[in-house]
Parts: sequence; structure tokens; C-alpha cells
Amino acid sequence: MSERMIRLGGVELCTEPFGDRAGTPILLVMGLGASMLWWPEGFCRALAAGRRFVIRYDHRDTGRSTTYLRGKPGYSGGDLLADAVAVLDAYELTAAHLVGVSAGGALAQVIALDHPDRVLSLVLVSTSPALPVGRELPPPREEFGRFLAEHRVDWSDRASVVDYRVGYTSMLAGGQRRLDEAELRAFVRRDVDRARDFAAARNHEQLAEDRRERAPLSSIRAPTLVIHGTADPLFPIEHGHALAEVIPRARLIAVEGAGHGLESIDPRMLADAILEHTRSTDG
Repeated sequence: MSERMIRLGGVELCTEPFGDRAGTPILLVMGLGASMLWWPEGFCRALAAGRRFVIRYDHRDTGRSTTYLRGKPGYSGGDLLADAVAVLDAYELTAAHLVGVSAGGALAQVIALDHPDRVLSLVLVSTSPALPVGRELPPPREEFGRFLAEHRVDWSDRASVVDYRVGYTSMLAGGQRRLDEAELRAFVRRDVDRARDFAAARNHEQLAEDRRERAPLSSIRAPTLVIHGTADPLFPIEHGHALAEVIPRARLIAVEGAGHGLESIDPRMLADAILEHTRSTDG
């Protein structure tokens, strides 16, 4: 299949489906500041081969979706929640399994609270509780803060942006599993060149918080799988344990040596775990 643009009022979102529409739907929700390309195409096709209808999409201000003036996003985190539901509507899907990584996992949690009838199950990768869980969780590890303090980027210069993104992604990988830098650099160049305005992704750092009162995470009823790397420098593994403890009947897969995001997790293992989880919760 090919990319499909959907319209939500004055907003355009770029989406891409994989697989047969008759398959059980899976919506992939990427983290903030990242386009849908960070869901690898091979991973999406592996899910589709398991009789799943898979959709990935660009958030506002990423990829080929609508971009806003830098520093003036004009939308909130609540709008990103609505966008995910609107993607389901555009594809005429009553409900789907939601797979979210990093902040996309937080969005998926809140969707499960706000729209429980639209969520068949949750898979939360490298994420943290979207709401308080009654105890303090550890902050990012020292190497995360050190990278932000020591590295600067010129967002008007393509080479500077590529260097920064490669370094940032490598740092997030956690240091125990080396990434192929040449492959990663080629991918980041493609991501930058595809975007309407790559620097607009920085608007995600300024989103107004959605302060609506919600039920606690313990009220989530969607079957939940938590997948978390033991070497995650942004959300240490305790964040994954907290999710598995607070969401009823949630199950945790701790991936030894993996960092933050998908880059240091074996995509075949990840796809198999998601297929097993969604298969066990179908119906």
C-alpha cells in the first residue's frame, strides 16, 4: 500500500497502512518529535503478515503531516490524542490494538482511559506512566542529561540536524547494544529529507499539557503488554515495572540490554510479542 493523507478540519495527517483490511487492526503511535518512519517498514510488514491491518502515521509537525510555525504549535497534547482517534475514524475502524512507544505509549494510555471502547489492547514500549502512580520514579540517567548539556544543533543546517539526531538516538540505545551508525545515519537523512519542515518537530517540546481530570491508570481494562529495555537511559526500567504493577493484569517483558525506543530491540522479537499479545486478546 502507499501513504494516504487524511484531513481533520484544517489539519492533514500522513498515514500508511499495511496488510489486508480484513485483518485485526493495529494502530502504531510514535513518540513525540518522531515521524512514522521510526516504525520500521519491515516491522510493520511482519505484523501485517500475522493477519493484522497495521497503520502508522505522522504526528502534526513531523514527516508529511501539517506543520506549524516554529515555536508556535497552536495545538495541545489533547489534540494529538484526538488525532489518533481520528485516524481510526478515517479508516472506519471501530477499535484497534494500540502500540505506543515512548510518549506515544503515554498517549495510548490516555486514549484507553478516554475512549475505552476504541482500544482492543495496549502494547506500551519504552514508556512511563501517563498519570501519577503514587510513588516517585527515577529520573533519566546521567548520560541523558550529559548529552543534552554537551551537544548543540543548528536546526537550519541539515548536516547539523543529522549529526545531532544520530548521536541522540545512539545515546538512547543505552550503550549495551551498538547500533550500525552508517545505517542509522542513512535513515536519519531520509527522515529529514522527507519532512515538510524537520525543525518543526521541536514544537512538541512546547505542547500545552492536557489537564483534564481522569480516572487512575488502575481503571484501564484493556489487556496490556509492557515492553521495556533494562538499559533505558530516559525511562529507567522501574517505569516499566510501575506500569505493569498499576495497570490490572498487565504483563512486562524486560528486554535485557535494550535502551529507549525500537532501535536496540530485535524487531522480529518485538513483532512476535505483539502478535502473540494481540492474538490472545482478539475477541
